[in-house]
Amino acid sequence: MEKGIRNTRARNAAAWLLRWRRRHVRDNQFLLVVSLLVGIFTACAGLLLKWLIAQIEGVLTHEFVMTGANWLYLVYPVVGIWLTMLFVRYVVRDDISHGVTKILFAIARKQSLIRSHNIWTSVVASAITIGFGGSVGAEAPIVLTGSAIGSNLGRIFHLSARQMMLLVGCGAAGAVAGIFKAPIAGLVFVLEVLMIDLTMTSLLPLLVSSVTAAALTFAVTGTSPLFEFHLQDTFVVSRLPAYLSLGVVCGLVSLYFTRAMNATEGVFRRLHGPYSRLALGGVMLSALIYLFPSLYGE
Repeated sequence: MEKGIRNTRARNAAAWLLRWRRRHVRDNQFLLVVSLLVGIFTACAGLLLKWLIAQIEGVLTHEFVMTGANWLYLVYPVVGIWLTMLFVRYVVRDDISHGVTKILFAIARKQSLIRSHNIWTSVVASAITIGFGGSVGAEAPIVLTGSAIGSNLGRIFHLSARQMMLLVGCGAAGAVAGIFKAPIAGLVFVLEVLMIDLTMTSLLPLLVSSVTAAALTFAVTGTSPLFEFHLQDTFVVSRLPAYLSLGVVCGLVSLYFTRAMNATEGVFRRLHGPYSRLALGGVMLSALIYLFPSLYGE
């Protein structure tokens, strides 16, 4: 009885706050506040993911040299894939792969609804996989996490479908900005990859989320860039053909990677049962990491 009364009071208080917000705070101003929250929460999720990966890798590899061959390279990836499969199958009970694809699907449906479990399940699953040696990268999982944060905050505050789509973009931008310490990269990622139809006024929430996530990451991990390099020579026009050739080669490598990944997925889809996929995938990954130890983890 008392629990029901408390729930009713909580719902009434939430409804009163929503009415007060609509009367006294304009939508554009409120979106800036929510985009700030999205940037903060997304940066925290990225930092947590990095910390979890480092802790798991530290526990597993502190007693041997990472650059040399070790028989444990044949074991850890299989264990990581097995644990991730059990986590997804018995805890999540939903498909959490292909993070960017799920975001594009949510945007295409004009609702931008992403399930709330994606806020934490992608972080846990990717931390296990990468920590045990799976060289998959943390970018796609954290982008899905950031977009899920934006989507669910929009749902909590009863925002419109267009506003939720913008918050999904804010989450993705904050994720990329935080994980790479590059706020402009987060903005470009949303505009180029997610291809959200935005007006000029919509760019400000994206910038707020990106800058907030990057600033918080800088504050916690330091101001050193993720990819640090120093230019030794100035730009020379005569080298322009070499730069263009490098761009063409990178494009071809990207195309090869995409085609090879799709072909490999097609092979695994034809296998019957998750355990046969686990066995084949684990053996292939373990063999590659054993032969090339630099592939281990992130």
